[in-house]
Amino acid sequence: MATILVVDDELGIRALLSEILTDEGHTIELAENAAQARASRERMRPDLVLLDIWMPDVDGVTLLKEWGSTGQLTMPVIMMSGHGTIDTAVEATKFGAIAFLEKPITLQKLLRAVEQALVKTAPRTVAPAGALGAAPGLSVGAAVMSYGRGAEASSAMAGAAVGMGAHGASGLGMVGGGMQAAAMGGANVLNGSLPASGLASEQLFELDRPLREARDAFEKSYFEFHLAKECGSMTRVAEKTGLERTHLYRKLKQLGVDLSRNKRGGGL
Repeated sequence: MATILVVDDELGIRALLSEILTDEGHTIELAENAAQARASRERMRPDLVLLDIWMPDVDGVTLLKEWGSTGQLTMPVIMMSGHGTIDTAVEATKFGAIAFLEKPITLQKLLRAVEQALVKTAPRTVAPAGALGAAPGLSVGAAVMSYGRGAEASSAMAGAAVGMGAHGASGLGMVGGGMQAAAMGGANVLNGSLPASGLASEQLFELDRPLREARDAFEKSYFEFHLAKECGSMTRVAEKTGLERTHLYRKLKQLGVDLSRNKRGGGL
């Protein structure tokens, strides 16, 4: 994974980019102005820089020119702006930027641009297995995954579990065949909570509760299972569950899922 410097004067954008890229396994350094960016570039020698154009002290294009004229442009730079024009993008490319992202930046465009930038610098940074090849004239346009069948499946399965509870004397229903899960020894979990040691693809849920609570318990367990299975990779979980990453982040936070539990940085 790479070391990435994010330079933007907006706190919200710095925080969001940091969260997303950290989740992808990268090491992130943040800077809110050109002075901090210069210091960070000297100290950490990043593999990639995400650089905002409009900043209060020195704008991003001027900083890009400075790095180029002093021989410090040894890393790829992706420019970002919410007020950019084609002329601005062309100017930034002329002075060494390899891509231009227009705000608001979609997750798919961000991840694709970062991946392609790192692939282009493969001699300095080993690209992850399965990384996309760099296309001539980097294109950062990418389709955003729609809200897919993963969410529908989770709601449907939760409803099925609740329906089963009407036929059980104990008020407990099994999702996916409870007798098989019981035979696995310790793989069943009450109240939809995933065990700390290992994955449980079949679990017990308490059904003597309101529908919303039962559905939330199932969905929380469902997403915790996939996060653990995919070693905390939000990209793979989004693909597996059929959710666009923006919706996935919102859903996990709504359900109270601990996003730090299966981070890739934790000893993978």
